[in-house]
Amino acid sequence: MKSIATLMLAAAALAPAFAADAPAQAPAQPDLAKGQAIATQVCAACHAVDGSRGSPANPILAGQHPEYIVKQLTEFKSGKRKNPVMQGFASALSEADMKNVAAFYASKQAKSGFAKDKALVTLGERIYRGGIADKQVPACAGCHSPTGAGIPSQYPRLSGQHAEYTEAQLVAFRGGARDNNAQMTAIAAKMSDREVKAVADYIAGLR
Repeated sequence: MKSIATLMLAAAALAPAFAADAPAQAPAQPDLAKGQAIATQVCAACHAVDGSRGSPANPILAGQHPEYIVKQLTEFKSGKRKNPVMQGFASALSEADMKNVAAFYASKQAKSGFAKDKALVTLGERIYRGGIADKQVPACAGCHSPTGAGIPSQYPRLSGQHAEYTEAQLVAFRGGARDNNAQMTAIAAKMSDREVKAVADYIAGLR
C-alpha cells in the first residue's frame, strides 16, 4: 500500500509538468458563414452585403483589416466611439460575432474607387505622401502605407474609401465629435477644410 501511495504522489507531482508541455489550445477560427449571416441580416442596409460600395456616408468594409473592424465594433459597443446607430447594432454582438463578421468583410476584395476633384488631387497627394511641413502634419502614408493598405490591428486600410466618409471622419476628429483616437484628433486639428477635402478625395482613388 505504501508503494502504491508513493507512486500516486509521484504521478501527481509530474502532472503539472506534463500539462505545461501540452500544446495550448488554438483559438477558434472565425466562422465566415456566421459572419455572412450577420452581414446580411444586420449590416447590409448601410454597408452592402459584401461591404463594397454602399452609401458614401458609410465606410467601405470590404478588404478592411479584421482586427480593425473588431476594435471599432468593440469601441462602439462600449461607447468609446460615439455613434448611436452603431452602438445599438454593436451592443447585440458578442466577441465571437464581431470576429466572424470582421473576417467575412476582410475576405472580400475591395473595389477600386477614384478621385473626383482634379483641382485638388495634387494637393491631396502631397499631403498623403509628404504631410504639411509648416503645420507639423505628418504624411498619411507613414501610418497607412503608400498604397493605403494600412497596418493590421493598428491603422485601417484607406485606399478606395469613400471621399465623403473620409472627409466626415477627419472633420469629426478635428471638431472632437470623434474622440477615440488622440493621434488623429491632433493631426486633423491642424488641417483646413480644403486640405481635408483634398486628402479625402485623393484617398478615394488610391490603390
